[in-house]
Amino acid sequence: MTIQMNWISNDAELAERCKYWNTLAFIALDTEFIRVDTFYPIAGLLQVSDGEGTYLLDPLLISNWQPLAQVLRNQKVVKVLHACGEDLEVFSRLIGVLPKPMFDTQVAAGYLNIGFSMGYSRLVQHVLNIELPKGETRSDWLQRPLSELQVLYAAQDTEYLVDVYRALEEQLTEQKYAWVLEDGAFLVADYTEETDPFDLWRGIKQAWKLAPQQLAALRELAAWREQQARLRDVPRNRIVRESTLWALAHEQPADMTHLAELEDMHPRILRKEGATLLGIIKKVKALPESAWPAALPEPLPIEASKVLKRLRKVGFEMGHELDIAPELMLRKKKLEALLRTGYPSGPYSLPESLRGWRRELMGDALLACLEDVQ
Repeated sequence: MTIQMNWISNDAELAERCKYWNTLAFIALDTEFIRVDTFYPIAGLLQVSDGEGTYLLDPLLISNWQPLAQVLRNQKVVKVLHACGEDLEVFSRLIGVLPKPMFDTQVAAGYLNIGFSMGYSRLVQHVLNIELPKGETRSDWLQRPLSELQVLYAAQDTEYLVDVYRALEEQLTEQKYAWVLEDGAFLVADYTEETDPFDLWRGIKQAWKLAPQQLAALRELAAWREQQARLRDVPRNRIVRESTLWALAHEQPADMTHLAELEDMHPRILRKEGATLLGIIKKVKALPESAWPAALPEPLPIEASKVLKRLRKVGFEMGHELDIAPELMLRKKKLEALLRTGYPSGPYSLPESLRGWRRELMGDALLACLEDVQ
């Protein structure tokens, strides 16, 4: 299969092509980026296929992304991607807009019970019977000129995605197609809600083991790390490792000697950030009890696994009935959130994270299942 590749290397070419893309029913999108030493991804290439050709957009030469932003916002043009989580961050950072409506072919494969969390090459092989060469995922996408292999790899990412989309769309019922778009909308909405640095402490491993005063320290330290990582544009662990944050909150050292003894305390971090870390801890120790967060709930006990298994069965049975990959029905985190609303004796309520068609079709069945185990 010959791929018709076209380079877009300036603002005028992009604006002209976007006029056409705004008239289409769908376009396929992908991104290539570098994220080794930075907090934010650095876009190296954007790919767009429209059924007639594949276009490689050079972010090192294009400065005005507003025409593409209009396409991404156009509700009449479906944006087709595969496993789009990281791509969303690139679009947000580079263009300031996220694709809506969005059709993720990885999700669609689950709705057709082809497989769950399928990689792009495997999906192309299954749907189109085309075997793609091994990828260039570790390439330097900021080098110029790109190698012929890089260009081919990038072009294939969206060229075949057009045909995959058409094949999946043909097989999906109208209802399932709508559900794929709904899941895409939820993903975009979740990404749009910027995480407050002062909420990140809740996701740190073993945070539940800390007392409220220690959690106050963890909250301030985690927020500081996030703010510094964003400001300096470096990975979080370049500031302080997560395990070190927990040790700092637990021990709350008052001097450099104690600080140096903490787990994973790298000499470079001690030298560059030691005084700042001690200052944060000192301020936390002066906080009144009213400023401490509430203790986090402990992990669900082992006995709860039996209840979780019964809840998962509700999703599995519905998935079998609808011919949807069972893993796509009810994620473990949502079921755990449901259990936490009333475990062990109830009453229970559906968590906000259980939404859309899943809430409508399975909400009552999940609550009934919990009533039966009382």
